[in-house]
Amino acid sequence: MKALKRLNEGLPGLVLGILIWGALVELIGIWFYQDKLRYTTGVLFGTGCCVFCAIHMAMMIADSVACGGVGTAQKLVKAKSGLRFLLVFIILAVMIHFNLGWWGSAFISLFGLKAGAYSQPLFYKLKKVKEESK
Repeated sequence: MKALKRLNEGLPGLVLGILIWGALVELIGIWFYQDKLRYTTGVLFGTGCCVFCAIHMAMMIADSVACGGVGTAQKLVKAKSGLRFLLVFIILAVMIHFNLGWWGSAFISLFGLKAGAYSQPLFYKLKKVKEESK
């Protein structure tokens, strides 16, 4: 977590939110899908892609701020965003092609990036309350 925090102060909370979302998707959805192994591997693929995307975005932001010019930063962000999208697409396509997991659970797990981002204020508020109680 310290390495993530050095990269971006908000990254540990984002990753925690993604992991909580993945756990919720697993715990709730496992009851409704018959092939439990494929459902679970789909959730793992989706959650893994989310964590990768979060770390990659933090690295991309740091690189684009450090590169200097506005035009260069925009090109860097566009190129790396496209690469990230392509990698996630390839990972999910391979998962579907080789029947390694259910695409639906992977797709729902990909929303973990949004859930983690929206849960950031809650995590900071809980951290602040915890620090004040000491």
